Amino acid sequence: MPTAVVTGANRGIGLELCRQLRERGYDVVGTCRKSSADLQNTGARVVAGIDVTEPESVRRLAAELAPKSVDLLINNAGRLGEETLGSIDYQSVIDQFATNAIGPLRVTEALLPKLASGAKVALITSRMGSITDNTSGAFYGYRMSKAALNAAGKSLMHDLQPQGIAVIILHPGYVSTRMTSNHGQIEPDQSAKLLLQRIDQLTLETSGKFFHANGEELPW
Repeated sequence: MPTAVVTGANRGIGLELCRQLRERGYDVVGTCRKSSADLQNTGARVVAGIDVTEPESVRRLAAELAPKSVDLLINNAGRLGEETLGSIDYQSVIDQFATNAIGPLRVTEALLPKLASGAKVALITSRMGSITDNTSGAFYGYRMSKAALNAAGKSLMHDLQPQGIAVIILHPGYVSTRMTSNHGQIEPDQSAKLLLQRIDQLTLETSGKFFHANGEELPW
């Protein structure tokens, strides 16, 4: 039975990824800061109290996984702020960098010894991290942190390729979740289904590319 680890698993997209991976027969480890009844009901193994911004917390996650090998790591935990020029909350910007950009890198590095040959690493990013696609400005912390995550994904592609590990950088769509105040064009279950289709198609030859959940390759 393959093993998948999903961060930010207690609600939204992460919850749906856990549910659908369980339906596919994965042994799923769902991590979160605080668990939920919905996550418990998926049948995933829940590792709560995990904050991707805290080094000791991430080390504890790695220890909790021993001696498992990981076939799929989905870095999904994220944070969204809405800064506009003239009233930027710089602590919010820093917090978004810690969660959105540094957090996934920290988790991936900590779990590196557990990633099986042929494993896949998915980074749930946003097209708001695309510099080319930015036509409206604002959202400084979110845009900058997701652009940084995209850059990290490209470096991970190069560094993990010798181990046979492929990396995919994925925009889930405009999903109706608590993060978006329940606004969106797609529901979490639909997004999760599409994201898993993209992960299914991932190979070492397509590693390091930036895709919309619908399969469109996005510009950097």
